[in-house]
Amino acid sequence: MNSNKRKIGSTVSAPDRYLRQAGYFSAKRVKRISRNFWFLPLAVLASAGVAGSLWWWLHPTKVQPLLPAVGVAEVGNDDVKLYGEYVGRIRAQQFVEIRARVEGFLERMLFEEGTYVKKGQRLFVIDPKVYEARVIKARAQLNKDRSMSLKADRDLERIRPLYEQNAASQLDLDNAIASAESARASVEMSEADLMQAETALGYTIVSSPISGYISERSVDIGTLVGPNGKSLLATVVKSDTVRVDFSMTGLDYLKSKARNVNFGQKDSTRKWDPYITITLPDNTRYPYRSLVDFADPQVDPRTGTFSVRAEMANPDRILLPGQFTKVRLLLDVRENATIVPRKSIMIEKGGAYIFVVRRDSTAERRLVELGPEVNNRVIIERGVVKGEWIVVEGFHKLSPGDRVDPVFTEVEKADSLSGKPQN
Repeated sequence: MNSNKRKIGSTVSAPDRYLRQAGYFSAKRVKRISRNFWFLPLAVLASAGVAGSLWWWLHPTKVQPLLPAVGVAEVGNDDVKLYGEYVGRIRAQQFVEIRARVEGFLERMLFEEGTYVKKGQRLFVIDPKVYEARVIKARAQLNKDRSMSLKADRDLERIRPLYEQNAASQLDLDNAIASAESARASVEMSEADLMQAETALGYTIVSSPISGYISERSVDIGTLVGPNGKSLLATVVKSDTVRVDFSMTGLDYLKSKARNVNFGQKDSTRKWDPYITITLPDNTRYPYRSLVDFADPQVDPRTGTFSVRAEMANPDRILLPGQFTKVRLLLDVRENATIVPRKSIMIEKGGAYIFVVRRDSTAERRLVELGPEVNNRVIIERGVVKGEWIVVEGFHKLSPGDRVDPVFTEVEKADSLSGKPQN
C-alpha cells in the first residue's frame, strides 16, 4: 500500500504542485478583489442616502411669516329707503256726539250699546206730548189765517169793481188791499210756526247722523235733557277708515325740501311717495299703509313742529280712535347709494375711516364721509367705491400697510351688503 501512495504522489511533481497552488491562490484573490469592487460603491451610496435623510430631517426649515386673517366684504350699491319714526295718534274719520236738541224727559233707548248703527237709525225718544200740542196749535192757527186770507181776497175782489164804478171810495179800496196783504202775511207766519213746531216734534226722535259704532249711553232713561249743550246722550264713531295724526320737526321739513319732497302732495316725477306704516302696541306691523295727504302749512311756535296726517284703512277695527301708536314715514330714497356694514367703520377724533384691502393683500386705512345709517348699514358719501374689499372683522389688529389674509365672511356674503331696509 505504501508503494501505491508513492506512485500516486510521485505522478505530481513539485513544480506542478507549486503552480497549482499559485493558481488557486490567484483565483481566490481575484474573487476577493471583485467582491470588494462592488461593495465599496454601494456602501458609499448607502452612506450618502442616510446622511441626506438625516440632513433633511434634522436641518432647520425656513419659517414663513403667518399673515393675519381678516374678514372682508365687497362694497355694493343699492337703493336705500330712509325712514323717520314718530308718535302718532289715531283719530276717527267721523266722530259725532249725539245730543238732545229739545227739552224733555228721555223715554226710550232704541239701540244696543257698542253695536253698529246706520245713518238715520232711531236712537232715543224724548217725551213728545208738549211738541205734539204745539204742532196742533200751529196747524189750527194756520188754518184760521188761511180762512182770513181767503175772506180778505174776496172782499178785495168785490171792492175793486165798485171803485171802478165810483160806487166805493179810495179808502175802501186801500183798506181791502191792506187786509188781503195782512192776511197773506199771517198765513206765512203760521206756516213758519207750524214748520218750527213740526221740527221740534221731530227732534224728540233722536236719530244717528252717520253710520258707525255707537258708545254706551251717557244718561239714563227718565232724565230731563235739553238743548243746553250739556245733555250728551252718546257718541257715534265711523272708524272703517281712520286718520293718523303726528308731528314733524322743522328740520325734517328742511331735509324734505332739499330732496324736493313736499308732504301732502303727490309728485308724478318720483318713483315713490311718502307713505306711512304703523306699529301696533304688541310690536307687530299693521298690514295696511297709507300716503300722507295733509301737512300743516305753518309750524306751531310752542313746539317747533307741524302737523301731518294720513288716512288709513281700518276694515277690521284693529285701530281704535284715541290710541297712540308708532308711525314710520318714508322720508327719502337714496338711489344707487354706496353701503358698508356699520361694524366696518371706526371713528376717532380725526374722523371716520375704513380699512380697505388692495388686490395685493395690503391693508389701507381710508378716511370716509358718512351718510345716514339704515339697519346697521351706513351710506358712504365718499371714500370707497363699489367692488372694493373692506375689512369687517379683525381690523383692530391692523396697521396701515400690513399684509393680510382676506377671508370673505359668510354673513356678508348672505347679506350681499344690499342695504335694503325692512318695509
